Amino acid sequence: MGAQLRVYRRRIRSTKSMAKITRAMELIATTRITKAQRVMQAAEPYAREITRAVSALAQRVKDHPLLVEAENPTRAAVLVISSDKGLAGPFTANAIKESERLNTLLRNQGKEVVQYVVGRKGITFNEFRQRPMEQTWEGITERPTYLDAKEIADTLMERFIQDTETEGGVDEIHIVTTKFVSMLTQHAASHRVLPLEVEEVEPKVLEAEQGAQPLYEFEPSAEEALDQLLPQYVANRIYFSLLESAASQQASRRNAMKAATDNAEELVQTLTRQANQARQAEITNEISEIVGGADALAGASAGSE
Repeated sequence: MGAQLRVYRRRIRSTKSMAKITRAMELIATTRITKAQRVMQAAEPYAREITRAVSALAQRVKDHPLLVEAENPTRAAVLVISSDKGLAGPFTANAIKESERLNTLLRNQGKEVVQYVVGRKGITFNEFRQRPMEQTWEGITERPTYLDAKEIADTLMERFIQDTETEGGVDEIHIVTTKFVSMLTQHAASHRVLPLEVEEVEPKVLEAEQGAQPLYEFEPSAEEALDQLLPQYVANRIYFSLLESAASQQASRRNAMKAATDNAEELVQTLTRQANQARQAEITNEISEIVGGADALAGASAGSE
């Protein structure tokens, strides 16, 4: 019985040590969420305005090569944003599931998928399954910079501009990222960056959703302005996706570490209760042995008399 009690006490000590580690990781993730949210919120106004400017240009220019979809698209580039580190709950798994869903959809449409991956976890997932990746980036998922996003955007834009049949270019560019909804909710999502999806919306409906639209004057022409803005637009979309994914990653890690800490504390309570029961059983057994010995001595003394 004493050995069993020692086992319980050893497990209690190790579980308490684990709870301290997960609690510290939870606090670190909480501070990093605040920083990631601040950076994301600072980048949001520019992302919104450049999207509105490109939308206005797209209404003026109808036959730009970056706006017109290929008649028979055969190849699509998919940029998957995962994480470089683990212990982030379902963050990477959800992003990979969304990329698998998108890849299946594109293949069913007869398109070849060209995979680009950001984050060591996503790279490892594909390497383990021996899946080809066109290009990968590591070490930028927690603190992404605009230069990182521009490097990725330049790579994707170069492939998009190339001819599909002769130079191995791509007809579409998709991004798989994780949307930051709140501290408790993050969900993986995918969207097409190029060609731009132009939707016909009534002016009154657009004004109700986004407010009054600004009036732009373009010099020297809307076509040349679009040529200049589109690469910046793609880089900004990728940059904002990286920022949003970084905030989602820290929020998911905080939630995972909080759940681990709560589970560890609950396990400590259970083990303490079991240890107390084992100790009480040991004490009861010792008392029974003492009483039994005393009765035996009393019976022996009575027999000798």
